[in-house]
Amino acid sequence: QAQLVEAGGGSVQAGGSLRLSCAASGVIYSRNCMGWFRQAPGKERERVAIIQTRTGTITYPVYADSVKGRFTISRDNIKNTVYLQMNSLTPEDTAMYYCVADSGGRACASAGAASYKSWGQGTQVTVSS
Repeated sequence: QAQLVEAGGGSVQAGGSLRLSCAASGVIYSRNCMGWFRQAPGKERERVAIIQTRTGTITYPVYADSVKGRFTISRDNIKNTVYLQMNSLTPEDTAMYYCVADSGGRACASAGAASYKSWGQGTQVTVSS
């Protein structure tokens, strides 16, 4: 049974918007940071946005410099779901986006890809010029 279920990828023209969602089991959601990494062909994996999900905590979202001001990550503690609203998309945002969860105790701001114990199947985002 999948622990992270992603939705919302697709194709859009430059300047457009998409919203990704990632639903987690209650146990996974409560374990600290959730968010997204992305990887484009021929490029290194990049942390896009991460949010604190442990119950009772302030969200403390973390963003890559390349998406600040355009992307917004949010959480719904009732649905155990994290959202990534992506606005003003550019072709450089084209990539496979992977939801991640459970940073194994590492702080959201410093946890790299290797820290995350749960990964989604990935959802493709394609932005055309």
